[in-house]
Amino acid sequence: MSEEKQAVSLLITGADVVCFDDRDTLVRDGAIAVDGDSIVWIGAASDAAEKFAATETIRAPGMIAMPGFIDCHVHTAQQFLHGKLPSIRRKGELRSPMWQRYLIPFESGLEPEDVYCSGVAAYAAMIRSGTTCFLEAGGPFPDEMGRAADEIGIRGRIAMSTMDTVDDLPPQSRMDTQDALRRSEELVLRWKDHPRVNTWLSLRQLMVNTEALRLGMHEMSHALDTPIHTHLAEGTYEVDFAIKQWSMRSAEYLERIGCLDHYVHGAHSVLLSLNELDLYAERDVSACHCALNNYTMGTPRLLEMMRRGIRVGLGTDGAATRASLDMFQVMHGAVLGQQAVAGTPYHVDPPVTHEQMLKQALRGGARAARLEHAVGSLEVGKKADIVLVATDDYDQFPNYDPVITLAESAVGRDVRTVVIDGRVVLKDGELLTLDLGPMRERVGRQYQTLMSRFDRAIG
Repeated sequence: MSEEKQAVSLLITGADVVCFDDRDTLVRDGAIAVDGDSIVWIGAASDAAEKFAATETIRAPGMIAMPGFIDCHVHTAQQFLHGKLPSIRRKGELRSPMWQRYLIPFESGLEPEDVYCSGVAAYAAMIRSGTTCFLEAGGPFPDEMGRAADEIGIRGRIAMSTMDTVDDLPPQSRMDTQDALRRSEELVLRWKDHPRVNTWLSLRQLMVNTEALRLGMHEMSHALDTPIHTHLAEGTYEVDFAIKQWSMRSAEYLERIGCLDHYVHGAHSVLLSLNELDLYAERDVSACHCALNNYTMGTPRLLEMMRRGIRVGLGTDGAATRASLDMFQVMHGAVLGQQAVAGTPYHVDPPVTHEQMLKQALRGGARAARLEHAVGSLEVGKKADIVLVATDDYDQFPNYDPVITLAESAVGRDVRTVVIDGRVVLKDGELLTLDLGPMRERVGRQYQTLMSRFDRAIG
């Protein structure tokens, strides 16, 4: 008598399953069984039909199944600056620092519905290119980001930008210190029970935060068990500011005042001294390498972070500064960048491979997000965040090794189907969760108003 089949909610069958687990498991012609929001079985497709009765089955021969990417630093509210800053650069008018001259002024002119639409557009682009989780840097109207993330079905950590100094900041972006702390706490508590979308704290940058706010956020991070997302060691302007103010570098200053610990997530982390790298390792600080942007600001020490076991993921930095939310491209950029700064000058080829960097993006990203127990690899018991990548493009033929095909030949446009939290959110390239039409219509009506406000704000 045959055994009764196990009921599951979803069965993916026929794909080459690349797990990116500790054993680097690869199952050719494999299958993944999902029940609810979790993976319950991974094995051969030939066994799956005998074992499971699925509510929904996705047949995926010729595809590769992989974990979803974690974008460890994104600016949701800057999506509609896509292409604008390069046009200013083309005229020879772009000035530094970009965050102060352009990004904050743009954010200050947004309305809540603008941020919601920006979130819908950004998260749709993420899902379409294989990203299933994001870490928001901190922006205006974070509840609207959360609404968009909830409706579209992505996993994420939203955050509210906090700036409590008065110099050179638009009035709409400034907060009183106590108000910033109160609103941040309320935001964390509002979203703490959502199954996919929660809140992190955020400190925008050393130059626009007071020490009182830093100390308050540090205390709150421990009380709420919630990380702080901040820009750290980003550019020369920040390092020069720290040395002028405190006669030490950025991370050294945070260490001196007792605010550098395992709750800190330092975006960019480009200009780190050896002492600061030691501090990152000792204090278990996480970092994000934005490979399509970081090399314009300095020489990132990504390989040293990886070798020291620092929790470092990869991120896009949003669509404003480099108009792509494709984490495959970020990963490719990270490999080429580290070859240029840590390989070629020392006659080393290659210092890191595409396969190693892809695993870093997935596993390192999960560690940076404090979600390594749930995502970053395909394993029984972990969340069912699964991406199916096609391998039928001309430059992918033949698919000799699925890992190499993913790492060296795939880009976001090769993504066909995405599952997040056990729910199919993209199938055959079509978003299933949300009609993007209303967002496109509103942006069509509002875009010129947004650009006019921005042009006035930057003078």
